[in-house]
Amino acid sequence: METIRLTMAQAVVKWLIAQKTVVDGETVPLFPGVFAIFGHGNVSCLGEALHPVSDRLPTWRGQNEQGMALAAMAFTKARRRRQIMVAASSIGPGCTNLLTAAAAAHANRLPILLFSGDTFTHRIVDPVLQQVENFDDPTVTVCDAFRPVSRYWDRITRPEQIVQSLPQALGVMLDPADCGPAFIALPQDVQSEAFNYPAAFFAERVHYIRRPAPDPRDTSAAAAIIADARQPLIIAGGGVHYSDAGGELTDFAVRRGIPVVETVAGKSVMEHDHPNYGGTVGVIGSASANALAAQADVVIAVGTRLQDFTTGSWTAFQRPDVRFVSINAARWDALKQHSQAVIGDARLGVEAVDHQLGNYRAPEGWMDTSRAEMEKWNTYLDSWLDRSDTPAAYQSVIQTLWQVSDPDDYCLSAAGGLPGELNMGWRTKQVGTFDCEFGYSTMGYEISGAWGAKMALPDRDVVAWMGDGGYLMMNSDIYSSVFSGHKVIMIVCDNGGFAVINRLQVNAGSEEFNNLLASSRHERMTRVDFVEHARSMGALAERVERLDQLAGAYQRAKEADRTYVIVIETHPYQWGEGGAWWEVGIPEVSEREMVRLARGQLEAERKLQRIGL
Repeated sequence: METIRLTMAQAVVKWLIAQKTVVDGETVPLFPGVFAIFGHGNVSCLGEALHPVSDRLPTWRGQNEQGMALAAMAFTKARRRRQIMVAASSIGPGCTNLLTAAAAAHANRLPILLFSGDTFTHRIVDPVLQQVENFDDPTVTVCDAFRPVSRYWDRITRPEQIVQSLPQALGVMLDPADCGPAFIALPQDVQSEAFNYPAAFFAERVHYIRRPAPDPRDTSAAAAIIADARQPLIIAGGGVHYSDAGGELTDFAVRRGIPVVETVAGKSVMEHDHPNYGGTVGVIGSASANALAAQADVVIAVGTRLQDFTTGSWTAFQRPDVRFVSINAARWDALKQHSQAVIGDARLGVEAVDHQLGNYRAPEGWMDTSRAEMEKWNTYLDSWLDRSDTPAAYQSVIQTLWQVSDPDDYCLSAAGGLPGELNMGWRTKQVGTFDCEFGYSTMGYEISGAWGAKMALPDRDVVAWMGDGGYLMMNSDIYSSVFSGHKVIMIVCDNGGFAVINRLQVNAGSEEFNNLLASSRHERMTRVDFVEHARSMGALAERVERLDQLAGAYQRAKEADRTYVIVIETHPYQWGEGGAWWEVGIPEVSEREMVRLARGQLEAERKLQRIGL
């Protein structure tokens, strides 16, 4: 057997380069790049292995490990899970900085490959710099913290173990049901050890994402339920994007006369003006979609995990006789709410159910209802353009920029008030142009994610929306985007703190406290000059005082040669309205009357919750 003698780190890199996939008919690297911050634990071995192959496996330097992994996550989301980025860290704090991003990728079912340095397996020098010692179990290091937030976890203690481990990690990342982050700890002494690896291990291999077909018995049962429906509703989730099932789903909806509403992850499955489009459903959804959900007698959930923001904490579906059909590659998701599960690829599942439905079509009046609800909702959104509030409301900013945006502008956001306003108010002009990280609601994703998305979509404008809170939490990848030449447009809506949580706090009956800057403990009330801050990191930036200045600023941003930041002050108390109820904990006992009233409302709403059957 032919062998090649390499260190473990060199073998890992050589294997990464050998893995290929096919995108749009072209064979391309499955792993197109590595994000890395080097330190002890990854610089002298993994870094040494990456340097000679930087023309085939580029290494990008981030400013924070969490940001790098979030960029990797946004990259693979923009590529619909067909390519996977790597993020590598040293030991200690570099490793644990990756933890939040791993959890975000896990919740969002997105593949990223994480390598972290680890302590010496021989333990002679324990504790090594940055090592956290576990007194009861010396085998435990901070790398073990990734076990609950990884779909695949391993620690390589002998160099030959990667021959088994790497293909298994990749198998998980490419699995449509188990997809998520793979974490592999690479102890720094083992990285340096050499082994005679089989040459065949490094042979080029082309991979693909499998399309598991559903069981015909499940599709038959699902079709029987739908065939009895008079007001069916399709909920399109992120799995529709990843399965590339949007065309089939749209065709199914048109021929069967069924409205389609979207989740946060599924947004931009359909254009906003499609006759079957009913809006975005749930807590941060539209009044149109939630009205349809309340009336639906059969809900066909495709590629969604039905989280509480989608279901209004399971109060959105108000008919007592409503039934659920769930088409999902993941058994865990397909079985929720005692749905009739169709376990398999979203595209194949839709096609199989469609094949069983014969001549079924929902009554015409149901589509008339959907279109009437959408007409009312669009009128409501348009009304935000007529307002002259100073400072402007989020929704006014969104509608103003929506008017002048190009169809293929890629809209990206994350936690805070903007995701809700964008989810309900941004009207998709082209399929596949929206990324709101709300699976884990990761504040800080906006800037790092935009950097990664631009790498994935170099020929399109990536527009990152964020509040001042998100900007302050994680902004160093503004510099990364300028430094690496990945231009992003950033819209910073400054409303003076964590305004959306302030809203939740007040709605739950509490006093404003520790969310807006004005209600937080302080000695000197200062507001950050985001324009000068962004400029200090090499970006171009400007402040917009009025809504009528936004269109011109956006055009200048599009024409700019580097990352461009537009800052506008926004109103901390004005919000779009259309979403469903959301359950949060409210004290059962309180001296505040407003808290007691909120608790009473909570108890009333909980009576509308579906428990299961």
